[in-house]
Amino acid sequence: MVKFAALLLTVATSLQCAESFNVGAGNSRLGAPSVRNIPGASLVQRLPTPSARSSPLSIATSENPTNGELASPVIQSLDNEMKKMQKQRARFEAKLNEYSTKIVALEQKKAEYLEGASLGEAEASFSETTLRSAVKAMTWRVIAGSVTFITALKFSGSMAVALKVVGSDFFSKAATMFIGERAMNKSSAGRKGGADSAGRSLAKALIWRLFAICNTLTVCFFVSKDFSMASKVAGSDAIFKTALMVGFERVWAKIEWGKEYQVDFAI
Repeated sequence: MVKFAALLLTVATSLQCAESFNVGAGNSRLGAPSVRNIPGASLVQRLPTPSARSSPLSIATSENPTNGELASPVIQSLDNEMKKMQKQRARFEAKLNEYSTKIVALEQKKAEYLEGASLGEAEASFSETTLRSAVKAMTWRVIAGSVTFITALKFSGSMAVALKVVGSDFFSKAATMFIGERAMNKSSAGRKGGADSAGRSLAKALIWRLFAICNTLTVCFFVSKDFSMASKVAGSDAIFKTALMVGFERVWAKIEWGKEYQVDFAI
């Protein structure tokens, strides 16, 4: 009985081995075993495939794009900023070279002046800038307009007439004096030692008063319709303002602002 049971067990085992061999052979003929039957295959399938775009290597190599690919926006922004800085640097370098050239020229003039002063007499002539002439004209117009207002008010007795007289010729006289200053600036007569001489200041005052008297007389007559009053205002202005303008010119002769010196040498 025991032998019969052992025989049955041997036969069963042989049949199971044969069945296993047949299954393995069938699978080998069909191909590799399915991934689904491998333990842990589902976990492998769920793992994301690494993207080349999101890798640090892709970001690092984007500085040198190949195959027509564009650089990242950050790199483009940095490149644009660098270009702007380079343009500004070039502009400032050009300015620096310009100022360096001017400094060299001034140093050369200074050396020439010192050399000329040691060899002989250095005569410093100058010319006035346009801004200096404009400031002088407007400053004198304020002073002269105040005097004209007082004399017109005194002789007319009317605030309205005085204001009309001053207001009507304020800008016209300022403009004409500015033109006169620019015309006189073209002449160096009476300029010595870097300033206007007293004779030049007196000549400028007299020339200007000739025009100003005619202007004031005309304006006062048209405003007041009274020639007697107009002549009194113009006459008083002629006497007082001539002396006042000589003093005005002497003060400006001592002011260095707005003078451009040109050094000449006489040995």
